[in-house]
Amino acid sequence: MVQALGAAIVRGEIASGTVLPPEFELAERYGAGRSVVREAVKILTAKGLLSVRPRHGTQVRPLHEWTLLDPDVLGWMRSEDGLDHNLLLALEETRAIIEPEAAALAAVRATPDDLARIRAALIAMEADQNSPQAAIAADKRFHLAILDATNNPILRSFRGAIEAILSAMFDFTVDVFAGNLANHAAVLDAIAAGEADRAREAMRQVLGYTRGHMLSSPMLAGGEKPRKSEPGETS
Repeated sequence: MVQALGAAIVRGEIASGTVLPPEFELAERYGAGRSVVREAVKILTAKGLLSVRPRHGTQVRPLHEWTLLDPDVLGWMRSEDGLDHNLLLALEETRAIIEPEAAALAAVRATPDDLARIRAALIAMEADQNSPQAAIAADKRFHLAILDATNNPILRSFRGAIEAILSAMFDFTVDVFAGNLANHAAVLDAIAAGEADRAREAMRQVLGYTRGHMLSSPMLAGGEKPRKSEPGETS
């Protein structure tokens, strides 16, 4: 029920602003019990897709109110061609805001255990180059270990969001994985040396490599696709 209704909303089959049918109609449409419908609505409300208000019913919320870093929401947004180009670039911009500064903090605050985890992830990345899924998993561990090494509880709380971004990005860039290994190694070297400025710049090089590949990809060769306006938005 969550999967079917969530995907229908995210893919535009149920437009923003739409008031959903009453509970009993949804139960019939999806072949589910009313308790299942209520639970599904509750879950989708928590993901930002729906709002439930007395006398207004259950309404589909606009895209800018969705929890876009929820793994389910990102999954539903993925078409056969992958994620929307503008969304991919927005995800990369978000990484560029957070990860270079996280690397700089890690250079100052990383404990020996933190460094061991970052180093182990890099070694796994180098060893798993011929296994895309294993390499992607190791790459995630590398970036998340750096986030943890900031020893900042607020930044650490972004772990789930960053992991969702990494999952979306790495599926797109796995074919150029090997070419970015040296940049990852430079990040580790700078963090291990305690050089914050060098760590920040090295992480920018990692992200710049990914962004450069995205912008030169045939998938993006035609430029960024304009997003359809939401009801009530002006162009």
